[in-house]
Amino acid sequence: MFPRRTFNLPRNFYSTRRIHVSIRVSADTLPETVSTSKSNRDSQERWLFIDSVFPIRLGIWDLRHYIGILREDNLLECLHERLETVKTHGFHILELQSLQKDGGVFVRFAYNAPDDENALETLQRDLRIEADKHGGLPSWSGLNYCNVWLVKGKPFVEDMYRYPSGIVKVSFEGPDVPEEVLYSLFRPCGRIHDLTAPTPVPAGTHRSSDVLFHRVRAATIARNTLHGYTFSHNGAKTRLRTVYQRPIQVHVIRDWLTSHPRIVLPILFFLLGTLTYTIFDPIRVLSVEGKILDWFDYREFKLYKWLRANALDRFSLTSHGHEDVSAQGDIWKERKEAESAVRSYLSDLPSTVAFVHGPQGSGKSSMLEAIIRDTGRKALVIDCAELNKATSDTRLVAALAQQAGYRPIFTFLNSVNNLVDIASMGLIGQKAGFTSSLEDQLKRILDVVGKALINVNHTLRTSAQRSVKAAQEAEARGAEDARTRARIRAGTWHDPRLDCIAGNGIISELGVGDELLEGDGEFTDFDAIYDVVNLNDKGKKVSEEEIARQRRSVEDVQAVHALPIVVIKNYAARGGPYKEALLGVLANWAAALAENQVAHVIVVSDNPLPSKPLNSIALYDADAPSALSFVRQRLHDAGITSDPTPAQTRAIERLGGRASDLESLFHKVRSGQSIEEAVEDIIASGVGELRKNAFGEDIDDAKSLPWSREQAWIVLKQLARKPELPYYDVLLDAPFKGDELPLRSMEHAEIISISTHHGRPSTIRPGKPVFKYVFERLVNDPIFQATQDIALNDKFISSAEGTVRACESELTTLKDLSIVERSFWGLRRKATSERKEYLLKKMRSAQTKIQTLERQNAVLRRALAKGG
Repeated sequence: MFPRRTFNLPRNFYSTRRIHVSIRVSADTLPETVSTSKSNRDSQERWLFIDSVFPIRLGIWDLRHYIGILREDNLLECLHERLETVKTHGFHILELQSLQKDGGVFVRFAYNAPDDENALETLQRDLRIEADKHGGLPSWSGLNYCNVWLVKGKPFVEDMYRYPSGIVKVSFEGPDVPEEVLYSLFRPCGRIHDLTAPTPVPAGTHRSSDVLFHRVRAATIARNTLHGYTFSHNGAKTRLRTVYQRPIQVHVIRDWLTSHPRIVLPILFFLLGTLTYTIFDPIRVLSVEGKILDWFDYREFKLYKWLRANALDRFSLTSHGHEDVSAQGDIWKERKEAESAVRSYLSDLPSTVAFVHGPQGSGKSSMLEAIIRDTGRKALVIDCAELNKATSDTRLVAALAQQAGYRPIFTFLNSVNNLVDIASMGLIGQKAGFTSSLEDQLKRILDVVGKALINVNHTLRTSAQRSVKAAQEAEARGAEDARTRARIRAGTWHDPRLDCIAGNGIISELGVGDELLEGDGEFTDFDAIYDVVNLNDKGKKVSEEEIARQRRSVEDVQAVHALPIVVIKNYAARGGPYKEALLGVLANWAAALAENQVAHVIVVSDNPLPSKPLNSIALYDADAPSALSFVRQRLHDAGITSDPTPAQTRAIERLGGRASDLESLFHKVRSGQSIEEAVEDIIASGVGELRKNAFGEDIDDAKSLPWSREQAWIVLKQLARKPELPYYDVLLDAPFKGDELPLRSMEHAEIISISTHHGRPSTIRPGKPVFKYVFERLVNDPIFQATQDIALNDKFISSAEGTVRACESELTTLKDLSIVERSFWGLRRKATSERKEYLLKKMRSAQTKIQTLERQNAVLRRALAKGG
């Protein structure tokens, strides 16, 4: 396995060396060598080790040893010639034995000297001096940095898979060798990093120490020069056995990884994050792009459309067509103006976000659906109302990913990330940073959606360009066909293929070639024919500049039409604890999409925002004539041609102009009810719904509302008598006393609507036009009115009694102060007297209020006793 050359040399002749001789020796015996012919009785034999003659083989993968094999003969010859020049103490080389695995050569030599120790030191010194004179000993690399070492032990030549390393394990056959002695023995071979002390071992096993060298070269020198060395101390002898120790022990990688978490954990998380961004993000972009372009919608497949048109629709008893709930013609001028504004926004490159607001049920969503369906644009809809229902950040992220088509998503990793952060906090004293905040998770999803929108824009624009190119090619073919037909009519057209049929040469009377025919026909000038094809509607010739301008105009229209639409619904809807974070991330993302012209962004909300965008589109309730025209048109479309009577007209006017209520009226009338019955049914259902939403089903349900029953009752009672209320008058009076939260909460629940003036709240109106009659019906209910008035009066009585008690307490205090109070002038009134008069008037007013409210409660209780 490991090539080894042995040179047995006569004492006076080099050419007698033996080549390719393998010598197998045991660990304890010196290899037998061939005796020389000129033996001297006083001569002695020893070994030298010359390092770095060959490359040190560090493993089975190290291919440098092949260089040593190729240069082995040359190196050994040069080495022999260089060493033979030394004649100190009769030095003569007997054998050269290569050890390519360790990169060295063993030299067995003979010498004559009475003093063995001094002679060997002198001989080693002379050999090194002689090598330095010639620039060093030869080596495989040509650098000549080899050195000569005297072997103190016995050479151990083997061909096992024990490759050199920087660690030499020294086993002791006998008592332990002190650390100082080991250092003095091994330090001449090279610098030592560490030297371990012997450890307890099982019985029958030699104790050992590990010597860690700075370089592998030093370890090879030590291993080959000190193996088998016998150390004597106080009569005890210890034989040293050396072997290379593997630098990588069992489980050392695992142990290193577990003992260095500050380095391993950040690298591990970085690799995991890189894997996520490299593999999963492109898949998620493709998934979002497929959702927007309807790649995964089976209703867009050609096979499904064919089956639907030829099988399902023929056997279906119901109509599957979309009902257009938008106003037709000039029936609803408010809706028409808003629709025109939206279409105008979508017909140009976006520079800002469009904000569509209006009360719930005003038809915002239906209008946008109709516009998107008519224009054929691709849209992505994000419903904030559904997102606000999430009870945890994990569910919020999952809901947003589902609406956007963001797949795959691993929501369970959030819990794992939290555990990892807790573990890293205990291991390295700080978080690993693997857990991201809710805002970061939402931004990551929306960033992927933004990339998908860019791809959708590119895909749609490329498809549109192909369509335009195909149309232009079809137009060019049409022009060529028109030109050909004109030439045929003029008799100047000739098909050169006829020549092949008629023959060639003189006999081809029918073939006239493919050259142009001359004549005085109408279409002799073919350029004129081309000009006829390129005429505009007025019969004038279209110039090349005009054609290029029209082409650029078409490309601009296609660039706008290729932009996808992002609709954010219910933006200002009432939400949970994550509403602010969600709305902030969505606002920044929407603004970035519009500014970078990635998509048209339309934000839909029931209430106007305090800081309105530049492009604000409002939808209001229709006025009475528009609402009546809308109902008449819808009934006419359903086959009801009779015009409403004056009584029916008054009933329709009670619903106001809310689109959802008018649609409900239409469906009830179409199902067989009269207009009066349908309106009455809408009002009656509104009463039950309002009683549940505003006052709760029971006491426990009322406690969960953000307003009290008394606050809701005082507002409803006043709005039943007046069309609108001053906002601050209601806010500063009891039972609100300056607390805006109940009023805002009732606005979000659509019980009331708050209009603004110059950016501040101004008036309070019913949440729907029909709510005015719902409030009246609720207030006119004697039993319900009595219960609510009694509860409200009890609140006022309790407040007035508190005022009386406070006045009584202060009057008692003033009585004690009036005894010690002195006036500077006799005619001046005392301050305590003025205060007493004020408190007495306040007590009298509170007491009068208490008596009045108690009398009202007595009357109300008698009404409750009668029942109803």
